[in-house]
Amino acid sequence: MAGPRNSAPLPSSFDENADFYNENTLDKMWRRLREEPLIPLGCGLTVWAIVGATRSMRKGDHKMTNMYFRRRLYAQGFTIAVLVAGNLYWQKDRVKRKDYEKQVAEKERIEKRERWLRELEMRDEEEKEWKDRLAKRTRGVKEEVKGVTQQVADKTKELKDQVVGK
Repeated sequence: MAGPRNSAPLPSSFDENADFYNENTLDKMWRRLREEPLIPLGCGLTVWAIVGATRSMRKGDHKMTNMYFRRRLYAQGFTIAVLVAGNLYWQKDRVKRKDYEKQVAEKERIEKRERWLRELEMRDEEEKEWKDRLAKRTRGVKEEVKGVTQQVADKTKELKDQVVGK
């Protein structure tokens, strides 16, 4: 039987880059634009073709309108092809990132549970200390009461001895 499975993520080219794992939305967007610069290019070409088709339609130039619509189709096809290729290329790193995020969440869950247990232990100790103080105070009151009773008994005996001795 094999030992426990290694839950650590596989090594990645981003392992030395802590910012890769701790990035906000804007940083992620810029990183994704740097990783796949052809997608915004394809989107821009699509918009350019739609704007060109709109202008040529307003002018009434049907030949240019059809040409721009064909260019739009080519630009959209290019964008989809780049999306698929980029997805295939970056898929391994995305899986590693999800694994890393799961591990971080698990670690945070464990730390939260440990903090909660420490707090329960601290509260338990505080309660024990409080009960001990209360018990000591109660014993002290009993000893004081016993002490007063003993003092009264001693004083009574003393007075009896004085009365008997006279």
